[in-house]
Amino acid sequence: MSYSRTSEPVKLERDCAAVLVPQGDKVTLPAGSIGYITQALGGSFTVFIEGNLFRIAGEDADALGKEPPAPLSLADESDDEAVEQLVWKQLRTCFDPEIPVNIVELGLVYSCDIERVEGGKRRAVIRMTLTAPACGMGDILVEDVRSKVERVPTVEEADVELVFDPPWNQSMMSDVARLETGML
Repeated sequence: MSYSRTSEPVKLERDCAAVLVPQGDKVTLPAGSIGYITQALGGSFTVFIEGNLFRIAGEDADALGKEPPAPLSLADESDDEAVEQLVWKQLRTCFDPEIPVNIVELGLVYSCDIERVEGGKRRAVIRMTLTAPACGMGDILVEDVRSKVERVPTVEEADVELVFDPPWNQSMMSDVARLETGML
């Protein structure tokens, strides 16, 4: 699990797209903003600047003086099972910026199916939920899942459906998630 909780000081090297946590509002943080990286998880960063938490995507890591995530690779002859394994690996890089546990361990991903589409490409069909239906970060998490899964070679489209039936509850969390959040 890629996991880091820090309080590393940071000064933005350029204007940077960010998402206000937990509201989910998209903002631009100006170059020169000073704060702290509070979490570096799954290639994304949560930063504390001027009394607010912001999520910064991995592709903007350079604004923090960090390296963006490396591109994914897959052998040309990979079968659907290998693609599905890489998709699940990508899902484990998706985090709610307020909870230091990935969405798979939290039990938020209900299913992931790989379908063949034209030209030998694939579509990943993912059903997931949120810890709370009114979560302001819901759309941001769905987009994070979609964009990370679509980085998997041969996956042309990630169809991410947000569902609330069955409702999520703490019993869906893995033991790892319960231990990390102090619920074990």
